Amino acid sequence: MNTLLNFDWLGLLGHFLLLSLLAIGGALSTAPEMHRRLVEQAQWLSDGDFSASIALAQAAPGPNVLFVALVGWHVGLNAAGGDLNGTVAWLSALLGSVLATLGILLPSCCLTFFAARWGHHNRDRRAVRAFKQGMAPVVVALLVATGWIISAGHGKLDSPWRLWLMTCLVMLLVWRTSIHLLWLLGLGALAGAMGWV
Repeated sequence: MNTLLNFDWLGLLGHFLLLSLLAIGGALSTAPEMHRRLVEQAQWLSDGDFSASIALAQAAPGPNVLFVALVGWHVGLNAAGGDLNGTVAWLSALLGSVLATLGILLPSCCLTFFAARWGHHNRDRRAVRAFKQGMAPVVVALLVATGWIISAGHGKLDSPWRLWLMTCLVMLLVWRTSIHLLWLLGLGALAGAMGWV
């Protein structure tokens, strides 16, 4: 219990408040910085817990930001010494989940609301159009970095050439065709189930 009281709850909330303002391409684009702080620096959770949180949230229906709640859950659970500590661990996990979710949502929602209103009123200005066009490559780069971090955490960077070939093929299909992403996800799941990748 003493460890739980000494945990840096404000530091956890502050980290997610700052990340919220960097979440240009959504919360998932902040995963590399989140990983650096929570796994590498503070060691509040393991690499496996971090990757599992993202994978589970992406598999579940709903918004991508769900992984933040799971990351906060794992941090809170670890702050209490693990899930074997009963009610205290569950309450700590719930607190971590609430702080992480509130931290990632509150600033970006407020900023988005006011910026969208301003941008809508000034949509014909050259600077607004230039900003929108300039942010597209930044968002793509942040999402690529997120994919790299997740792949590195699961040791997939030295995967067979078929996986890399399939990744490039899917990127090309998304870029050049209008095939719905669900079909591509289904084909990827089928290829994985058959053992092709």
